[in-house]
Amino acid sequence: MATNIINPFSRRDFLTAGAGILTASLFSPFSFALSKPKERLGVALVGLGYYSTDLLAPALQKTKNCYLAGIVTGTPEKAETWKKKYNIPDKNIYNYKNFDSIANNPDIDVVYIVLPPSMHKEYVIRAAKAGKHVFCEKPMALNVRECEEMIKACQDNKRSLSIGYRCQHDPNTQEYMRLAKEKPLGNVQLISCAAGYKESRAGNWKVKRAMGGGAMYDMGVYALQGARLAAGAEPLSVTAQHVVNRPEIFSDADEITHFQLQFPGGTVANCTGSHGINTNFLKVNYDKGSLHMDSFSGYSGNKGYSTLGEINFPIDNQQAKQMDEDALAIMQNKPVLVPGEEGLRDIRIVEAIYKAAKTGTTVKIG
Repeated sequence: MATNIINPFSRRDFLTAGAGILTASLFSPFSFALSKPKERLGVALVGLGYYSTDLLAPALQKTKNCYLAGIVTGTPEKAETWKKKYNIPDKNIYNYKNFDSIANNPDIDVVYIVLPPSMHKEYVIRAAKAGKHVFCEKPMALNVRECEEMIKACQDNKRSLSIGYRCQHDPNTQEYMRLAKEKPLGNVQLISCAAGYKESRAGNWKVKRAMGGGAMYDMGVYALQGARLAAGAEPLSVTAQHVVNRPEIFSDADEITHFQLQFPGGTVANCTGSHGINTNFLKVNYDKGSLHMDSFSGYSGNKGYSTLGEINFPIDNQQAKQMDEDALAIMQNKPVLVPGEEGLRDIRIVEAIYKAAKTGTTVKIG
């Protein structure tokens, strides 16, 4: 059966409209989507502190799917040093005042936010509005509301948001996630997990609560991730306690946070996030065996063993693997491994932990 299609546009109208669309696309931050797909994505690092300087920038020299294309810094001396070291053109160097003009730079596809957590929301939203995909360091933000605003901004602008949980890209982490999912050793009964180092810099942002400092936000999130991923489930409730042994440094934020998570099925996790103790381990007791990782969330060398055998999958560079996999997901238009929703899940629990420690009560997690 023939179907009559009524087309209100003439050929002349179509050509005129097409020219308009083409012209608009040339000035659109999303115009790269209409051009030949890139073989590698350009990444701009926002914030040139220790993590960018010592870990991300060197990792970007090893990546296959992305590369260091630009930087954003408020320190001219750093800009000059990075420009010379990594051969970054002047047009790809930004400061915090002219950051939004990054929208006009086709060299930069991804903006990696490596700032104190109190600044994450602002720069994730600004990057998304500039038409750039976003990698954001953990912890994602200060509270649930900020996380939700960040997710919405990226969704509204059709940009990807990935949280820098590098460990989820590590095959050693993926092994204890597999044990939780496939249950070769039965159900998880008890989890013990701790992550910490001794922070002694009195003026650093990590000891300032308003900037996202404190042991729970920084190191506690690793312990929380370890427990959640090892359990393969989300906690139902939490109790918690703060400890401050050095009030001269930690007058504003928690030095050590102990927290206890209750999961469905009776699984319990005892966890510690610390700025006062050097520690990094994960222990899991199952119905029919156990697992021990030491370390479980280091930058390299994570390894351990379970009743099933050794867990030791060496990788060359954790950060390079993380960024390569996230960049590939973007280029293939697939979901990233650790989206904003995962960061939101952690921050919802972190808020409950702080409430539990403050009130001395068991707090249910919504």
